[in-house]
Amino acid sequence: MDKIILIVHMLTALGIIGLILLQQGKGAEAGASFGGGASQTVFGSSGGGNFFTRATAILATIFFVTSFGLAIVAKQNAGVSVDEGIPTLQVEPESDIPAAASDELSDSDLPSLQGDVAEEASAVTDNAANEVSDAASAAMDQAAETAEAAAQNLQEQATEAAAAAEEKVEENTPQ
Repeated sequence: MDKIILIVHMLTALGIIGLILLQQGKGAEAGASFGGGASQTVFGSSGGGNFFTRATAILATIFFVTSFGLAIVAKQNAGVSVDEGIPTLQVEPESDIPAAASDELSDSDLPSLQGDVAEEASAVTDNAANEVSDAASAAMDQAAETAEAAAQNLQEQATEAAAAAEEKVEENTPQ
């Protein structure tokens, strides 16, 4: 069935192309492609415009219907398969490669450190942690000193401003 629809679809497409190429342009005579002004009588007294226009409309409708039909046939033929196209891995039971011992495997992707390397890594880590802690303490002490100095400076300025305000009040108070 789909082959018949496809053949009709292709013939309709070719027919539409042919009719569009035969149609006259705006202001041109209908018989220009047939060799003269007397060719108006080939398609009747109204000329070829109505014939070509109707034929093109009919073929366009057929083209639409066959397109719709092909879509329906394609949807019906389409099937969903879960396993289709997925490659499967075939495992051979015996191999030349020896299996790893289970106690050699660890949960981590990182290699394990052994012996002196582990102790050295631990010492470096502890040293770095101590340096970071000392730097943080020094920064906190410096920030506390700066805040204390700023608070003392503000208190001195406030005391001076209060004294100046009292002087102004005394000057402006009538006696």
